[in-house]
Amino acid sequence: MKKSFPFEVPPHKPPRVVESIKNDVRKYIKRERRKKLPEDVDFWDFDCRTGQDSDTATSVHVEEVTSAIDKASAESWPVIFIEILSKPGHRTRKPRALEQPETDSDIEGEEKADSESPDSESFRESGKDSDS
Repeated sequence: MKKSFPFEVPPHKPPRVVESIKNDVRKYIKRERRKKLPEDVDFWDFDCRTGQDSDTATSVHVEEVTSAIDKASAESWPVIFIEILSKPGHRTRKPRALEQPETDSDIEGEEKADSESPDSESFRESGKDSDS
């Protein structure tokens, strides 16, 4: 989708026009994500650009398009240019260095905390003895 959206539409108030632009963008993204994925593709990714016109448009992440629309409205741009192109996306694996294995001291600390809880059996037995 390559389209220029005007912020001033005569019969409509500006906040409604902004919401209409956001709605059109969301509908387009949903429609593209519903399309059948080709073989060896994990998801649909998007290349997005926003700006006052096609020459000055800058790349933004797909999740930042609506905030770019809000920014353009706040800066009183007469028109916003939005380009959203779908492309195949591939998931990447997380590096194993980020995962932290549990150590023995962590496990011992959990066992101590469990034995002192009011729901534990030893706690209940000690409570019965104090009542007698």
